[in-house]
Amino acid sequence: MRPTPPDDRVIARRRQVGEQIRRVRLAHNLTQYDVCGRSGIDVATYSRIEQGHSSPLLDTLIRIANAIGVDLGELTK
Repeated sequence: MRPTPPDDRVIARRRQVGEQIRRVRLAHNLTQYDVCGRSGIDVATYSRIEQGHSSPLLDTLIRIANAIGVDLGELTK
C-alpha cells in the first residue's frame, strides 16, 4: 500500500518550517555548510529541507537545532 500524498496544508506547513530554519540559521550568521558540518547532514538534503521539498525526521530537526545552537521549538514556529 502506498502512503497518501500530503495535502496542501501539509505542504504549506513544510515550506513554513523550511523558511523558519533558514531565518534562524541566517540570524545566527551561519551558512548551510556550517550547519551541515556541525550536524553531519548532507548539504543537498539540508537544502531540500530549507526549500520545503523534504520532510525531515525528528532526529534530523534535533541535529539542525543543535548545530545552530537553538531549542528545537525555534525551528518550528
